Amino acid sequence: MLQTQRFVIRAFTENDLETFSQYRSRPEVAKFQSWTDFTYSDALALFKQMDYRDFAESGHWYQLAIADAGNNQLVGDIAVQFIDADQLEIGFTVAPEHQRKYVAFEAVSAFIQYAFNTLEKHRVIATTDTLNIASFRLLESLGFRREAHFRQNIYFKGAWGDEYQYALLKSEGLKKSRGQIT
Repeated sequence: MLQTQRFVIRAFTENDLETFSQYRSRPEVAKFQSWTDFTYSDALALFKQMDYRDFAESGHWYQLAIADAGNNQLVGDIAVQFIDADQLEIGFTVAPEHQRKYVAFEAVSAFIQYAFNTLEKHRVIATTDTLNIASFRLLESLGFRREAHFRQNIYFKGAWGDEYQYALLKSEGLKKSRGQIT
């Protein structure tokens, strides 16, 4: 569990799944995601396949909850794939009613610091649709560098799409903008 000023980044619980499926099923959230509809059954299946006891094992994806520190209510999530012993990939989703409130900035910052300082990872990557302006602006505000622009590399929801790939090295560190990172 990671604690920030306003949030707790923790393992999912079964109590999170209703909220998780509700915000993921909203069209504005699903727009840049691999799913179109996300049901409670989908959330339950994802939850059941995760085993946090082997957290940080190479080749595995884990979903982490971003919960309000005051009431422990789910406001978003961070997806993490441990690529190998030194690298990981992240993704993030924030419920629409909590967007534009620096939730992702605060939570992703804390997780990246944990990845570099505690897990001793060398590199963190993130891939985003080129039309997902909020996502790539967040990555850039954290100091991620755009390493690639893949043109029409993914057939996605009936059309070919472009993606950006970003990376941040431990030696580069996080940019400290929008206030202090805790």
